[in-house]
Amino acid sequence: MEVVLHEDKKYYPTAEEVYGPEVETIVQEEDTQPLTEPIIKPVKTKKFSLMEQTLPVTVYEMDFLADLMDNSELIRNVTLCGHLHHGKTCFVDCLIEQTHPEIRKRYDQDLCYTDILFTEQERGVGIKSTPVTVVLPDTKGKSFLFNIMDTPGHVNFSDEVTAGLRISDGVVLFIDAAEGVMLNTERLIKHAVQERLAVTVCINKIDRLILELKLPPTDAYYKLRHIVDEVNGLISMYSTDENLILSPLLGNVCFSSSQYSICFTLGSFAKIYADTFGDINYQEFAKRLWGDIYFNPKTRKFTKKAPTSSSQRSFVEFVLEPLYKILAQVVGDVDTTLPRTLDELGIHLTKEELKLNIRPLLRLVCKKFFGEFTGFVDMCVQHIPSPKVGAKTKIEHTYTGGVDSDLGEAMSECDPDGPLMCHTTKMYSTDDGVQFHAFGRVLSGTIHAGQPVKVLGENYTLEDEEDSQICTVGRLWISVARYHIEVNRVPAGNWILIEGVDQPIVKTATITEPRGNEEAQIFRPLKFNTTSVIKIAVEPVNPSELPKMLDGLRKVNKSYPSLTTKVEESGEHVILGTGELYLDCVMHDLRKMYSEIDIKSVAANCAACPLGKPPSLQLADWHRLSLHRNKITMIAEPLEKGLAEDIENEVVQITWNRKKLGEFFQTKYDWDLLAARSIWAFGPDATGPNILVDDTLPSEVDKALLGSVKDSIVQGFQWGTREGPLCDELIRNVKFKILDAVIAQEPLHRGGGQIIPTARRVVYSAFLMATPRLMEPYYFVEVQAPADCVSAVYTVLARRRGHVTQDAPIPGSPLYTIKAFIPAIDSFGFETDLRTHTQGQAFSLSVFHHWQIVPGDPLDKSIVIRPLEPQPAPHLAREFMIKTRRRKGLSEDVSISKFFDDPMLLELAKQDVVLNYPM
Repeated sequence: MEVVLHEDKKYYPTAEEVYGPEVETIVQEEDTQPLTEPIIKPVKTKKFSLMEQTLPVTVYEMDFLADLMDNSELIRNVTLCGHLHHGKTCFVDCLIEQTHPEIRKRYDQDLCYTDILFTEQERGVGIKSTPVTVVLPDTKGKSFLFNIMDTPGHVNFSDEVTAGLRISDGVVLFIDAAEGVMLNTERLIKHAVQERLAVTVCINKIDRLILELKLPPTDAYYKLRHIVDEVNGLISMYSTDENLILSPLLGNVCFSSSQYSICFTLGSFAKIYADTFGDINYQEFAKRLWGDIYFNPKTRKFTKKAPTSSSQRSFVEFVLEPLYKILAQVVGDVDTTLPRTLDELGIHLTKEELKLNIRPLLRLVCKKFFGEFTGFVDMCVQHIPSPKVGAKTKIEHTYTGGVDSDLGEAMSECDPDGPLMCHTTKMYSTDDGVQFHAFGRVLSGTIHAGQPVKVLGENYTLEDEEDSQICTVGRLWISVARYHIEVNRVPAGNWILIEGVDQPIVKTATITEPRGNEEAQIFRPLKFNTTSVIKIAVEPVNPSELPKMLDGLRKVNKSYPSLTTKVEESGEHVILGTGELYLDCVMHDLRKMYSEIDIKSVAANCAACPLGKPPSLQLADWHRLSLHRNKITMIAEPLEKGLAEDIENEVVQITWNRKKLGEFFQTKYDWDLLAARSIWAFGPDATGPNILVDDTLPSEVDKALLGSVKDSIVQGFQWGTREGPLCDELIRNVKFKILDAVIAQEPLHRGGGQIIPTARRVVYSAFLMATPRLMEPYYFVEVQAPADCVSAVYTVLARRRGHVTQDAPIPGSPLYTIKAFIPAIDSFGFETDLRTHTQGQAFSLSVFHHWQIVPGDPLDKSIVIRPLEPQPAPHLAREFMIKTRRRKGLSEDVSISKFFDDPMLLELAKQDVVLNYPM
């Protein structure tokens, strides 16, 4: 009966009473949230790659695969590489289908099992190298464990191939039978030979010769022979090993058509004859199936001479004609003659199967006729060494330490009981892009899940151990493209995906025992066959999201082997990549996968490099005084043609002894003995394209004093060449000679703090007085187009300062190949432009080739750059320099006077020197 005031009346229980005291409740008076947004947002799962949910059914037991890992003689580590769209991924699909019987039912025609990323499937091109581990039988039915790396064919992604080659013992080079040897084929042969790997060839898409180009069998043989000859020509050009020859007779060339499940070597084709007719020594028969050998049906013997004018070579008669007949029967006459032919071949198809479309039917018939890809397995087993056999060459080539230590011997013998050494070359991000797994090869010892390991980075040396960290290995997997097989230990010779060690690794790493293995050194960082010359500057649209972008940059840096990210002096973040498609993929990953923010990018001027002009012009040598106690005089001259490239390709190395170095420069570049013996350094690093020479005479200069400051001068020189005076970019192709040096007697006055900036400034002033020029990177472009489009290709190239070096028809096809050079800065949008002008019929690929001088003088003040107007050729250098300096926030013009102090200017005035450069 108590009296309750109106305002104290309680009609409903409070939220706390309803939901309990632990629950946080929010009361909103007014609905501020738009209707389009759900009140409780669903949990967003990020997924960037296709993975199997469960382990698929395989024709072998997983335990059997794991047991094979213990026997390193039965393992083959192989990289499949080749030009774009020459059928590598499709070939792996055939192997996957052969070992995973139920996979084809779940996917459509194009399986592309190793194109895991959604971006790869959308673009229809491989972007990442993908490892696949399967057990495959050879012709005799013996099983081998194959670790296969399927690599991208686009030249922009050749860094992925390098990462694959580093952990393989051999390569299978894929060549399209119709297109033949292309731009990337040639580069990959050179690269594989340089990496000292066994090379084998698979001529793929042989169906195109029959169904597309419709060549008669004899012409098809000539075409195939032409490809083999061309490859051998390239190998002999790049290799010093005389015995490296490819021939179907040796068994290191196989023929295939992945689309129709065809794959054979001469041996495996001869085996089909032996299985059908019995009583044939198929190994002997195979030796007579290539080259100018004919079968005489009367004597039933093989002869070198053709018995009659109409007789065919044995390869045409016994290999190509049966192939042509099968294809012709299936494509031409399915209803009447095909069933009889199939009965003769012992191939049984159901009524439903006979009603299939042409392509699936052809695939089915070929699959039943050729069986499993045993020829491919034979080729790899015979011609690519096992991890045990190939270990010694691998270690000699990639390990920085000695091969003759105990550790070196354990690795050379691929010893699973030795100290742990594992070399990782790639990082794969998880489905959701949050963390990375390191992928590498165990070279000695055995790695266990959950064990502590020491991760050595690329900058680790025995003297400087900073770049090393102790981590704990998480789980270990064997990677099979879309699924992983978890294992608890992995012995030497195998490839492995490691969880939990990604934090300290950037590009490559060496993983070893945490204690006890103190003499372990690192494996060399990867040496790529292209250079990253396209540069873009990135910044977040919303400046407060900078930390997110930096985190994203760190992650893409791990994900792409040859990507370089750095911060310029002006605070810009720049990314250097190999080309437009490459950077497009990097930016996609950065925006969508790793940082999830809006990022804007600017195509920065490609790294422009200054260079000294020929010394026919008057060269002034400028003194530089620092604190009036030290005086260095230098002169800048251009290097001889080809020398910069020799240094970059490590034909000559600064680490050689004086005598050997001197001999190289004397014999190859006609240097005099004194200059050749007094080379101090290359700059800006050990493989930098500039040289510092001490050209002083003992009679004039105190050599002992000069020697005491040598390191400081070299450091100043390297700093100066790393950030040249014109655009803050690398200097290249310049020889700096020290002509005179007055060094203070007291050690106090000749410390690094005095000498290094002095040396840097003298480098700048000598350089600026020697009529410097800018250089720009040039791309080599290969365009394929039909004959009627060739003129359009010329037009597009001419508009972009490009010039054609060669155009020639491709033998045995209706297309032309056009080879040209185009400046990298003008190559943006070139492919799109080309396609619009040729109605999509031309196809081009471009790759960095060389540096070339930009026309015009960058220091010519009479040139006026008008905004938004294309500049005539002689103004380009000036335009590039001013715009680059503006972008970097530097003063518009370079003035030489800032490198001189007042006493120096007075000294110059006394000598009555005319400075024709801006003061």
